[in-house]
Amino acid sequence: MKNKAILAWSGGKDSALALYEITRLGSAEIAALLTTVTKGYDRISMHGVRRELLVEQALALGYPLEEVTIPEHCTNDAYEQRMQQTLEKYRQAGIAHVVFGDLFLKDVRTYREERLGRIGMQGIFPLWGKNTGEVARQFIQLGFRATVVCVDTELLGREYVGREYDEGFLRDLPGRVDPCGENGEFHTFVHDGPVFRKSIQVERGEKVMRENRFCYCDLIRAA
Repeated sequence: MKNKAILAWSGGKDSALALYEITRLGSAEIAALLTTVTKGYDRISMHGVRRELLVEQALALGYPLEEVTIPEHCTNDAYEQRMQQTLEKYRQAGIAHVVFGDLFLKDVRTYREERLGRIGMQGIFPLWGKNTGEVARQFIQLGFRATVVCVDTELLGREYVGREYDEGFLRDLPGRVDPCGENGEFHTFVHDGPVFRKSIQVERGEKVMRENRFCYCDLIRAA
């Protein structure tokens, strides 16, 4: 019998590829997608994608969506409290695993495992240790489609936001930038691919700078 798990879902490429790997290997049954949404903005935290597109994404994937709502300028303590309350609900329902799309940041993995261990849960990391260049190319070759929705301009030029995440994007990246953006250089929104029942039609809207650092490209549902 497969373990049931929830998937930490950012709406981006790494979580989409983690979902692909989990379903391909049959190593766990995904019970829900877990996403943090910022109140006030009504958008996916950090990525800045509208909640309505997140909901459409979950429907296109065919999984229930579990939203953890956090306030603007949320403290780490407040974030941890709300996340733990949500995870405990699933643990009490007999679900003991959480899937993550992390690739190589050991401190992030250690933090996740430590927090999960407090409530008797375990992490699953199907992409862990893989070459990020190979992961990026696999994502594209499998037929996934994604748009770059956020760029940290201290690490990557703002001209990259709004671009399609494709071979051309990878070729143009400076050598210091991880091709999967694992260090937070950029974030994406996935709107098509082998795990989708239907593609999501989106259009690029305005580009906005926040905190004098993060450049966002607003995505809207195509007419």
